Amino acid sequence: MTAQVTMKSFPKPSQLPVPEGAEGWERLYPYNLVFQNLSGAEDEKFWFCDSQHWPTVFKPFETIGGEFAVKCLGQYNTRHLRIPSANGIEFKVHLGYLYMSPVPVPEDEIPQRVPEFERRVSHYFQNWDELLASWHRKVRATIDEMEALIFEPLPEVVPFADIESGKAKDGSEVLMENYDRLIQLCYQNWQYHFEFLNLGYLAYLDFFGFCKQLFPGIPDQSVAKMVQGVDMELFRPDDELKKLAALAVELGLQSAFSDTDDVAGTLRRVRELPGGEKWVEAYTAAQDPWFNFTVGNGFYGHDKYWIEYQEIPLGFIADYIRRLDKGHEIRRPVEELTAERDRVVAEYRELIDGDELAAFDAKRALAATAYPYVENHNFYIEHWTMGVFWRKVRELGSMFADAGFWAQRDDLLYLTRGEVRDAIFDLVTAWAVGAEPTGPHYWPAEIERRRGIIDALATQRPQPALNTPPVEITEPFTMMLYGITTEQVRQWLGDAAAAEDSTITGMAASPGVVEGPARVVQHADELGQVREGEILVATITAPSWGPIFGKIKAAVTDIGGMMSHAAIVCREYGLPAVTGTGTGSTTIKTGQRIRVDGGAGRVEIIED
Repeated sequence: MTAQVTMKSFPKPSQLPVPEGAEGWERLYPYNLVFQNLSGAEDEKFWFCDSQHWPTVFKPFETIGGEFAVKCLGQYNTRHLRIPSANGIEFKVHLGYLYMSPVPVPEDEIPQRVPEFERRVSHYFQNWDELLASWHRKVRATIDEMEALIFEPLPEVVPFADIESGKAKDGSEVLMENYDRLIQLCYQNWQYHFEFLNLGYLAYLDFFGFCKQLFPGIPDQSVAKMVQGVDMELFRPDDELKKLAALAVELGLQSAFSDTDDVAGTLRRVRELPGGEKWVEAYTAAQDPWFNFTVGNGFYGHDKYWIEYQEIPLGFIADYIRRLDKGHEIRRPVEELTAERDRVVAEYRELIDGDELAAFDAKRALAATAYPYVENHNFYIEHWTMGVFWRKVRELGSMFADAGFWAQRDDLLYLTRGEVRDAIFDLVTAWAVGAEPTGPHYWPAEIERRRGIIDALATQRPQPALNTPPVEITEPFTMMLYGITTEQVRQWLGDAAAAEDSTITGMAASPGVVEGPARVVQHADELGQVREGEILVATITAPSWGPIFGKIKAAVTDIGGMMSHAAIVCREYGLPAVTGTGTGSTTIKTGQRIRVDGGAGRVEIIED
């Protein structure tokens, strides 16, 4: 008889307690985003919480980022590239957080997908530069069109010129069309987002798998080192701040940065000093496009963008100035990273020859070519596109606030996309017939009710996973991007065999061993508390935290694999990192002295 493997299980969705005050939360979201369990299948699937991309509770309108991102990821796996072993990812919102369940390809369908997959992927890799240049044009054109959209109050009366021309429309159609177009343009760039992203992962996974075959026992980090030290556009915003800091020191402008929370005052003080106009000119030039950057991840309406909150980049510049004055090196250690890359590549090349060497070189070169896109796309979509999108949403929200529909512009985020369109029609109908709209009487109280539910949901951390996990986690994207491995799932379940003593374990994401005081950061607004020499502990880091990576000693995150943003950024800054710990940010406390071993994937609390 075959022995049955009994797996521990996470709670079913229905078993999780609803925080007090959040009753009825399901009705805040579209029906298709919440567990309905009409067939019982949702209780049979393994779901994990994607707190890497969506670490906080969704307001109703904010689900747009999750919906568009995960849908478009799926279309490229399943319909565009026909990846043999991976379809898309099902997703649901439960208690305000996003949960995912990878959709497998039936074993008997895999062989028939291979030829078409190879044909489509080959086309991209053979025409990479040309197609990527086209991608940049498409994305920039979408952003430009989004920037041009306007949301203005309707006039008291249509212009007489419209009467003369026979236009026969009142202008309200522009408001409705611009809202629809804003949503469509956001969706469009999310489709573009994934055109190259999975190719970058695939090229790396292909090289990774080939190395594992050629060199049994090769550490995952050795493979990662062979593509490190690349020039990534995602680092460009931080690099611009470093250049501005160096220029300020060169011109002797340090005294002007005494209070960067006062943006106008800081720029005025800079201008009053000799060489100040030169610095302000460089500062202004850097803003387009590099200040279209958020300390969040772009998925939430509350994310703060540098271009709108300039105290953020000015604060980072002031910190770089202080470090330069102390004689510190603030540049990313690119020379050291590339030297280590070349050393590791040469070391493994010496072990092979002939066809194997040619294949190794070709696969490594392809991975190195495609790998930068894995991070670069982030600036263009999550940061730039979504920055413009949220700015336009706030403009629309302000128009409604002025019309009395709600108090603050961000109150719009408590409506779903469909409800916003209904509100627009309510507004234009009342305007057209000369009556009072219903919205000002309905939405203020309803928004407050919903705000209470969202606030209640936010008091409870998400369950890391739901239902019974498979005996073995084998899906490569899940492991490489999210750090969801068999061992990690067992640790989440409290399996004694998967954990040693009280040591926290996770993914060995970036090598090195350091000790230092922990700084637990739960939200981007807390980044100002990080001190030089501390070890950052967070649910997840954002690629935009670059200025922080320049002064911490290491990073520990709750979620993330070898190809997560946190892992990649730490490797590119030469910092040890352990990702995917599951509970690092709740187990470790600020001020505790911890030891991080990024090569072994271990974090030890050595002093309380």
